[in-house]
Amino acid sequence: MSSFPTSTVLGYPRIGPRRELKRALESYWSGRSTRADLDRAGAGLRERTWRRLAELGLGGLPSNTFSLYDQVLDTAVLLGAVPERYRDAADPYFAMARGTEGLAPLRMTKWFDTNYHYLVPEIGPETVFELDASKPLGEVREARALGFETRPVVVGPVTFLLLGSALERLEEVLGCYEELLAALAAEGVAWVQLDEPALVGDRTPEELAAVRAAYERLGSAASRPGLFVASYFGDLGESLPVLAGTPVEAIGLDLVRGGVPAADLTGKIVVAGVVSGRDVWRTSPGRALAALGSVRASQVVVSTSCSLLHVPYSLTDETGLEPELRGRLAFAEEKVAEVVALAAACAPGGALFETGDGLFGGGDTLFGGDDVPSVALPSAPMPSEERSPYAVRAAAQAGHLRLPPLPTTTIGSFPQTGELRAARAAVAAGTLSQADYERRVEAEIERVIRVQERLGLDVLVHGEPERNDMVQYFAEHLDGFAVTRNGWVQSYGSRCTRPPILHGDVGRPAPITVRWAAYAQSLTSRPVKGMLTGPVTIVAWSFVRDDLPLRDVVFQVADAIRQEVRDLEAAGLSIIQVDEPALRELLPLRRSAQAEYLEWAVAAYRRATSGASDRTQIHTHLCYSDADQILAAIDGLDADVTTIESARSGARILGAVSAFGRGLGPGVYDIHSPRVPSTEEVESLLRRALEELPVERVWVNPDCGLKTRTYEEVEASLANVVTAARRLRPALRH
Repeated sequence: MSSFPTSTVLGYPRIGPRRELKRALESYWSGRSTRADLDRAGAGLRERTWRRLAELGLGGLPSNTFSLYDQVLDTAVLLGAVPERYRDAADPYFAMARGTEGLAPLRMTKWFDTNYHYLVPEIGPETVFELDASKPLGEVREARALGFETRPVVVGPVTFLLLGSALERLEEVLGCYEELLAALAAEGVAWVQLDEPALVGDRTPEELAAVRAAYERLGSAASRPGLFVASYFGDLGESLPVLAGTPVEAIGLDLVRGGVPAADLTGKIVVAGVVSGRDVWRTSPGRALAALGSVRASQVVVSTSCSLLHVPYSLTDETGLEPELRGRLAFAEEKVAEVVALAAACAPGGALFETGDGLFGGGDTLFGGDDVPSVALPSAPMPSEERSPYAVRAAAQAGHLRLPPLPTTTIGSFPQTGELRAARAAVAAGTLSQADYERRVEAEIERVIRVQERLGLDVLVHGEPERNDMVQYFAEHLDGFAVTRNGWVQSYGSRCTRPPILHGDVGRPAPITVRWAAYAQSLTSRPVKGMLTGPVTIVAWSFVRDDLPLRDVVFQVADAIRQEVRDLEAAGLSIIQVDEPALRELLPLRRSAQAEYLEWAVAAYRRATSGASDRTQIHTHLCYSDADQILAAIDGLDADVTTIESARSGARILGAVSAFGRGLGPGVYDIHSPRVPSTEEVESLLRRALEELPVERVWVNPDCGLKTRTYEEVEASLANVVTAARRLRPALRH
């Protein structure tokens, strides 16, 4: 068995330093380029990544971490788990990812407790597993032709089947993994990485037995590379002794979110994740070296805690950040340099600060100072006021709003046109005045209002044309945040976000959304929703300071949102939506920590909304995060109306909402697919909702905001949504 390199990373960003993959994908999807063009763009990005990692001095280069859409979807294709209905599509891969006209895509949800979305494998009794190793083998050969030996990375069998709720198919799937290992060995591959993040959660005795059986079998394969089983996002806990008892040679441990294991792992290689792949702060060399020195193993390899997929590419472009803040940051490239430096420090005679590469300039050491001193501020006291009971509020709102049965609305955003993005860029570049920009925003708001009136929607939105992102926009208007120029992180497919950096105490120096919401309401007699992002989501989708408890940071943001709610109400808005799509996302992976988190997360939301009067209707929204698992907490938010993803997941949540005590809008239109749902499809979903909930509590809405869709798609889809609701209303009035 070949020795393991002294330094590696578990994965790397793949969208491209300038979002090259996003543009290539969208060009292909629109028909402006061919699949061959897309494949060439992907090959160029892979080459660039391998060359850059080698230039930085990284010892072990991963391959097969690149994806045209999602690594779980890639694994489904690898194993032949392609549902029959997609096989005749022009491009089955993207049909599964995005759907086609008349063919819905696979369900999508969050990757553990991150904001990355994966496509849920669809595995039924009819699924026949059959290996197609062309992608991992192709990347090994591609890298070798460039002069690089790589370690293929594949989602492990236990995690893949747990994600697909099909662990009972383990024996069949293991046959495919054995074939894959043999093919990689024949190709001369020294090591393969099997990712098993599911093992850091609570696992049943039966699931632990499956882990043992899987890796006993794969470890005993006659022909295979060395097996490196990677875990991340927490402690392996009870899975560690099980895995350590199998023939796998190397085990990856997240020593940032998990602790150094007490177990003696002599006889194993430990790939020690001491550089965080989940945040943008520089690594403390003291803590990292202490953790590395505490691991008892035959070899300790320095690595990232997880894939660097979750952080931006490089600090190179971020010259606009305050120097003091910039000096505390590390993006993907800088984190690779930290890994390499730590590995050098651990080598005989190594010296941590002898980097000599000028990476940060000015004679700075690679890591900067060790632990930055911090002062923990006490939480502000909770406000004493509580909103009236729901029944009282519902009566007041019904009398004030006078909405029809099955009221129709959208989640908030309307399509962000190229003209809007160009205008925003022109303001930043100084070629368009702020006054001219604001006039364009007002014109777009009026357009959105008139479109909704023409379509017949009951509760309108202003469309959010002034917002670049539902979190970044608020970060730009709150104290304590910094935003990046090019700090893009992939969310799913071609969708990227620029997470703000929350580095100081949060405050709201002035109203943020009131002007635009009030302007929209002045254009129509129908109610317009004020649109806010909730405190948990703003924090979850930011890179957050690590010198305060997360709870305290969330409550600081809640106070700012509370001020905004009050100002919107004072400006005449009768409906205010405070979105919390990340409520489920931040749920700890271990059950022992979940109750405490949900208690303070719910309290923060109630704190943000508690100042609203009885007749002001508070909405919230959640999407793509298995919200059925936390319905009690969602109910505890005490929002008057909750809109929630349902269309893409086949309305699976409806079976759990019968006891839900407030208004609920199960989405009837999957906005993450370009397909237009038919009136009959929407009507069918509404009928299912009415079987579970009384009519007075059912709302009609898309799954999520419409920002990423075109006006053509949106208008056709919303017309069908409104028609379906109107068809059902006459029978519901009696």
